Amino acid sequence: MTRAQPLNAMSVDVEDYFHVAALSEAISRDDWESMNSRVDGSTRRLLEVFDEAGTTATFFTLGWVAERHPELVREIQRRGHEVACHGYSHKLVYEQTPEEFRAETLRSKGLLEDIIGQPVDGYRAASYSITARSRWALDILVEAGFVYDSSIFPVRHDLYGMPGAERFPHRLETDKGASIVEFPPSTARVLGQNLPAAGGGYFRLYPYSLSRWLINRVNESEGQPAVFYLHPWEVDPEQPRVQAGWKSRFRHYNNLHKCEQRLRRLLGEFRFGTVREVLETRGFMNGHGGA
Repeated sequence: MTRAQPLNAMSVDVEDYFHVAALSEAISRDDWESMNSRVDGSTRRLLEVFDEAGTTATFFTLGWVAERHPELVREIQRRGHEVACHGYSHKLVYEQTPEEFRAETLRSKGLLEDIIGQPVDGYRAASYSITARSRWALDILVEAGFVYDSSIFPVRHDLYGMPGAERFPHRLETDKGASIVEFPPSTARVLGQNLPAAGGGYFRLYPYSLSRWLINRVNESEGQPAVFYLHPWEVDPEQPRVQAGWKSRFRHYNNLHKCEQRLRRLLGEFRFGTVREVLETRGFMNGHGGA
């Protein structure tokens, strides 16, 4: 670890394995209630890993999960982590109308705030689905009282991405002229392209050495903080296997058995805190004092 290394943001998208967009072709929303839920146990596993490493993180929590596991949300807060919003239903933003998005976002934010008794300032869209065609959602986030967003991934991908978007934390002007802080999922510039360096499936699919190199590149070559993310189901290799298409299965199941070990190694090699802490160190949270 170099002396000049910035504080990076550790984040968790709290959702169950059956909420994942890549498996939606095989799992109906109508079946969610009857599925074998594993999110409580796998999230608590991550809490233990973070405790052991002395790391705090931001938990972008799905309203559907919070409604059914309020004690889990309280435990996240009790252990010193930041609770943030991941929407309610995990429906992609660009598949919703503005009215649907507003209603479900307010519902989820209200649920979380009632549970923890504090404002929820951060938001992350399901599957990073604030794209060029759903940029209107940013104005709704401002109206709802969110201070920062972490949904705009500056990459090309079949489900998400805004390749030309800014790569580091910045204050973004919405279509209606309002303002919100954006902390994009991390990318590193390699051969003129933005290569994802933010975790999740990339962390499982890449060799560990590549993930470490990419984060080092963001920290040392560009002097910027990275934001890393993963999901509770990624440290749960015993989860049920869903019969989906080969690409979806590859994205979801590849190297699940290696993820926790890699995460522990990462936590030992880089400095991590909550998204809020990183934004505070960069001067973006002035005047917003929540937990």
